[in-house]
Amino acid sequence: MYSLSSQKKYWTFKTEQELAELRVKQNVQFITKHGASMTEEQKQAHFLSADEERLLLKQYELQLKEFCKRFEPPMPKYVVGTAFHYFKRFYLNNSSMDYHPKEILATCVYLACKVEEFNVSIAQFVANIKGDRSKAMDIILSNELLLMQELNYYLTIHNPMRPIEGFLIDIKTRCNMSNPDRLRPGIEDFIDKTFLTDAPLMYAPSQIALAAVLHAASKEQENLDSYVTESLFGSAKDKLPVLIEAVRRVRSMVRTIELPPKDRVRFLEKKLEKCRNQENNPDSQIYKQRMKKMYEDEDDLDVMGSSYHMNVSDASLDVSQLNTTNPANMTIE
Repeated sequence: MYSLSSQKKYWTFKTEQELAELRVKQNVQFITKHGASMTEEQKQAHFLSADEERLLLKQYELQLKEFCKRFEPPMPKYVVGTAFHYFKRFYLNNSSMDYHPKEILATCVYLACKVEEFNVSIAQFVANIKGDRSKAMDIILSNELLLMQELNYYLTIHNPMRPIEGFLIDIKTRCNMSNPDRLRPGIEDFIDKTFLTDAPLMYAPSQIALAAVLHAASKEQENLDSYVTESLFGSAKDKLPVLIEAVRRVRSMVRTIELPPKDRVRFLEKKLEKCRNQENNPDSQIYKQRMKKMYEDEDDLDVMGSSYHMNVSDASLDVSQLNTTNPANMTIE
């Protein structure tokens, strides 16, 4: 139930200003840490501003949407919604200069598939990715735990899809609208657009669902005002103003979506490559050395554990028979 969920308690925010302040905080922290020896002018020239980060993340949200749209096998809408929630939440706690969005994006979708029980193997998943799939697999698996940590392990997401089905069933029962299912294309288009806004971080799934239904109804020249005021809230009219304002705001956010200018995105991409944290860049030598050391340390622990088991359980076991390989070992090319 959403009203008792971690989503409502920890990941639903009251205003867009609150979200903006969190994003600015992450931007300032990164620049303070990595630009300590720079002047203010040098920092402005080298690092992304909070507004630039936001613009770039909007572009990656579009890429996330397209990746899910062309995914094979076809991905259910609730999995897409969960992936968007993870992506948005991650960058409330982190800067895109610390963790590149293209790498976190794929990890968000992969984790969403697992949490929502959309069963695809990692091999099936990376088959949808262009380029070096072995490298993509390594990046996704190495970022999976990081993502869960940054989400504080609150992985259950309440999406608008179930409330939408409830509204459509209710409309069929209590309205005289002919064929309410004709609203579905408009509803799905509206929900897709909400993923590109901050609405999922600010409003309840039922409020977003109702906004989608009312939007689709208006496109079909249908009026559901009496359904909302009489059928849904006939006995709770005191809650109606809050709902009306929420629906109005969600529809306004969808209506005012602005796509990032392509030339501006290209400039920011180049800037990000120069200012990103190289310790988290899979193509950097410092990252490869860190990963190599991490797995060497794990192998050493495996050897120690296996040796201890041999001495205690079977002193006659030949050392050559021990399995000291690490099944999670990744090689970053």
